[in-house]
Amino acid sequence: KDALMGGTRLYCMIALILAGASFLTLAMGYIGLPRHLAEYIGGLQLSPLALLTVLMLFYVVLGCFLDGISMVVLTMGVILPTVQKAGIDLVWFGIFIVLVVEMAQITPPVGFNLFVLQGMTRREIGWIAKVTLPFFFLMVGAVALIWLFPGIVTALPNRMMG
Repeated sequence: KDALMGGTRLYCMIALILAGASFLTLAMGYIGLPRHLAEYIGGLQLSPLALLTVLMLFYVVLGCFLDGISMVVLTMGVILPTVQKAGIDLVWFGIFIVLVVEMAQITPPVGFNLFVLQGMTRREIGWIAKVTLPFFFLMVGAVALIWLFPGIVTALPNRMMG
């Protein structure tokens, strides 16, 4: 009985967060803010490293206000041509985006995964944000690692493609 109630409570909390995020996504999409910011970044004519650094910061900041799938859907149509023009491997970029969006999911105030953890642990959101900070920096390290050694990401797909 307790497990059922706990699961129901957690599910309802997640549903309410998704409803709020959906409303915020709709509002952001309506005013076009993510698209305009992505167009601005695309127009900066940055080097590949600078472009990826700016995109990482862009997605982490955007993650403070939107859920992960919304960030990708609202910005990828504008960002992808810029990434292709910079000569960045698209398979590598896909893994980069997954890591960066997951980083964004543990940044307050909207970090979706923080609220899931809060529902599971019943701790304050500030405490949860503080204890997830090392994981954020581990993900930053993972992004640096795949930048320094792109073969980590591309070796298997390249081998499969011939």
